[in-house]
Amino acid sequence: MAVSLSGQLVVAISSRALFDFEQENLLFDQGAGDRAYMKHQLKRLDEPAKPGVAFSLVRKLLAFNSPDQQRVEVVILSRNDPVSGMRVFRSARHYGLPIQRGVFTRGESPYRYLRPLRAHLFLSANEADVRSALLEGVPAARVLPHSAHAGEAHPREVRIAFDGDAVLFSDEAEQVFQSSGLDAFQLHEQERAAKPLPAGPFKPLLQALHDLQQRGQALGEEGGMRIRTALVTARSAPAHERAIRTLMDWDIEVDEAMFLGGLPKGEFLREFEPDFFFDDQTGHVDGAARHVPAGHVMSGVSNAIIETLG
Repeated sequence: MAVSLSGQLVVAISSRALFDFEQENLLFDQGAGDRAYMKHQLKRLDEPAKPGVAFSLVRKLLAFNSPDQQRVEVVILSRNDPVSGMRVFRSARHYGLPIQRGVFTRGESPYRYLRPLRAHLFLSANEADVRSALLEGVPAARVLPHSAHAGEAHPREVRIAFDGDAVLFSDEAEQVFQSSGLDAFQLHEQERAAKPLPAGPFKPLLQALHDLQQRGQALGEEGGMRIRTALVTARSAPAHERAIRTLMDWDIEVDEAMFLGGLPKGEFLREFEPDFFFDDQTGHVDGAARHVPAGHVMSGVSNAIIETLG
């Protein structure tokens, strides 16, 4: 029988997002080259790497698996060389992470392998790879390696927080805000409150998480892993209604919704304690990263403006 990942939540992650390889990455930044990096990793083959920004998210998602039910697959997708990949797998084994698949491309972009994996999420510290993945229609975010790590308060619960516009939803409304201001945005959304927003790049991930949760409930599992999601948005009333009605139209529930009306998100996220937070605006991501693991979703008009200014 052919091996297949069909029906599983597939997460592709770079080695630098899963583990703390910032010291090793300095070799590249200092121009030492990939051979020096490979030699460095080989010397430390039996030294487990420290957990990285997305470690908690991966560990908890893998806990949805059981000996008779494989629901989540995590695949290493890395620009590392195959020799350095040995340390990645040994580090995963050290922490009890049952990761068995990986692609190591020695400096080349690995994003093209997302297609055969049919990944629901790609996490990487490499901006170009994330942009390429998003263009391919894969939910992807650039992790901030300096982000705070997730806490230990919710060991049986995967907590994920999402921004709304340009993340879960399209940037349709954000374009109105950028071009015409807050009043025009509020009026635009109020007039279209009953019209669902188009899907954004992370709607497929939210759907996959919803399906994972529903399958567990359908089996009547007690005491197992759970998923708790939050919408954390700069929207406020009356623009909140369209966001809620869009989720209702998708038949997807979120557990918490924060309509902050432009207030800084970081302290609210600190209280929610997510294993990861996704946002399209660098200001929100940087603010959140002081409190929680955070990733930049480089999509929508806000990032188009950044590219133009750059």
